[in-house]
Amino acid sequence: MGRSGRAPADRSEEEPDRPNLSRAARLRIILERDGATCVWCGRAVDTDLVPATTEHLVPRIKGGPSWVENEMAACARCNRERSHRTPAEWIDELERRGLEPDREAVLRTLHKLQEAIARRGGQRRARPYVQSQLRRLERGRPQPE
Repeated sequence: MGRSGRAPADRSEEEPDRPNLSRAARLRIILERDGATCVWCGRAVDTDLVPATTEHLVPRIKGGPSWVENEMAACARCNRERSHRTPAEWIDELERRGLEPDREAVLRTLHKLQEAIARRGGQRRARPYVQSQLRRLERGRPQPE
């Protein structure tokens, strides 16, 4: 029981809308949501050999928030090599290298980020970045035969 006499709220689902989740809590949610593979190269992450990192789709330097909706799991190598490239630029580069990044997962996460920004407000710098990435990635999406 808390000071108010009520039982504490159930934190088993770790609310993604809480803006102050720790990095470790966000990473747990991301791994449960997307699975334990690098969004960019497909390697298994969260292992002894390949630790998982949180990858900001909209980089912090471009105004991207540290929200679950803006983060995906990536291996440290891909996270480091991507640097500040846009998701579309990085996907193009990885495909040139013969890798198969998860374009659909990136699109889903960008759409969720767009919804979160609309719901929460703010993120003046991130809004146009998200919109431009959605346009570019949807345009480059393979068409069904």
